[in-house]
Amino acid sequence: MREDFYVPSGCAVAGILNQDGQKISGENIIRSIATMHERSNGLGGGFAAYRIYPEFTELYAFHILYDKKGRESEVEDILEKKFSIERAETIPVRENKAINDYPLFKRYFLRFKGEKYQEEDEVVQVVMDINSRVDDVYVISSGKNMGIFKGIGYPEDIGHFFRLEEYEGYCWIAHGRFPTNSVGWWGGAHPFGLLSWSVVHNGEISSYGINRRYLQNFGYFCNLQTDTEVIAYLIDLLARKHHLPIPYLKAALASPFWSDIEDMDEPERSFYKAMRITYGGALLNGPFSIIVGFEGGMFGMVDRIKLRPMVAGWRGETFYLASEECAIREISPELDRLVPFQGGEIIWGKLGEKVNYGQELAFSRV
Repeated sequence: MREDFYVPSGCAVAGILNQDGQKISGENIIRSIATMHERSNGLGGGFAAYRIYPEFTELYAFHILYDKKGRESEVEDILEKKFSIERAETIPVRENKAINDYPLFKRYFLRFKGEKYQEEDEVVQVVMDINSRVDDVYVISSGKNMGIFKGIGYPEDIGHFFRLEEYEGYCWIAHGRFPTNSVGWWGGAHPFGLLSWSVVHNGEISSYGINRRYLQNFGYFCNLQTDTEVIAYLIDLLARKHHLPIPYLKAALASPFWSDIEDMDEPERSFYKAMRITYGGALLNGPFSIIVGFEGGMFGMVDRIKLRPMVAGWRGETFYLASEECAIREISPELDRLVPFQGGEIIWGKLGEKVNYGQELAFSRV
C-alpha cells in the first residue's frame, strides 16, 4: 500500500468466542484488530475480556478511570455503601512510544452486601451514581470475572499498553475508533459496558437523543459523550430486565420499516407491530454494526439495511466476528464457514451450544 494512501472507512470491530470455554491469550485479538489499522485514526481503541480473573470469580470487577487523581476516597465511599472491597489496585500498564500520557486506571474486586434478588439493579445504580455524581471519574466495566481496557491510541497500542498478552479469556471483543460525531477521549473509547455486557460499534446512532431520553425513564443516564453508550444500556434493559431472548433483540433494536412489516404474513406482522409500538424508543436509527460480549457468549448485529459491514466465521469450536474477513483469517487462516451479515441480522454463539447463524424468529414460540 502507498504510504500516502488512506481509507477513512470507519471503525473496526472484532470478536472471538471459544464455545468450549478454552482460554486464549489477548495477543490473538490484538493481532486480529491490528489488521484493520486503516479503519481507525488513533483516537480510540479497546478490548473486553471474559473470565480473566479466576481467583475472583464471584466478585464484581470494577474498572474505574480517574481522569483526575485524588478522587479515589470519594469513589470508595460510594462503593462501600453497597459492597465490601476485597481488593483494590492500579491496573498494570506498560508505556510505549504511542502512549505516555494517560489517566489513572484502578480495579476493585467487590462483594455485594445486599439481598440477592436486587443485586444487579443495585450494581447498575452504583455505576450511574459514580458516573453522574463524581466529576472526572467513570466506571469502565462492572461485571464479574471480566474487564474492559480502553483508551486513546490505535487498538494494538492500547492492547500492549494494558499488557493484554498476559491475560487469558474464552471471549474477547475489540474496537478501533474513527470518531465522526463525538470527541476522542479515554472514556469515550470502546467497548462500553454495564454488568457483564460489553459493546463495540461501527457506525453512527442518529436516534441517540430519543434513545437517551427513553433510557432515562428506566434509570439509565448517559455521561460518556458518545452514542454507543445507549446501545450498552438498551441491551441491559431489554435482555436482562425485560428478558428478551437474544434473537428477539433485532425486532426491538433493528426492526424492519413499517412498509416491510405491512407486507409480512401473520403472525410475523402482528409480532413486529407489537415490538415497534412497545419499543419505539429503543429503535436504533442510523448505520451500525455491533458486537456484544456477555458472560456465556457473544453476538453480532447490523442495521436493517446493512450500512456497515460485518462477517461471521467458524472454525471448530471457535466463533469469530469482524468488520473484515482479513481480521478473522489473520488468526484462523482456515475456516469451516464464513458468512456476511444480511440487513437487520443477528448472529450469536454461546458456551456449550452449537453456533446459530442466520436464524429466523420462531414465531410459534412467541
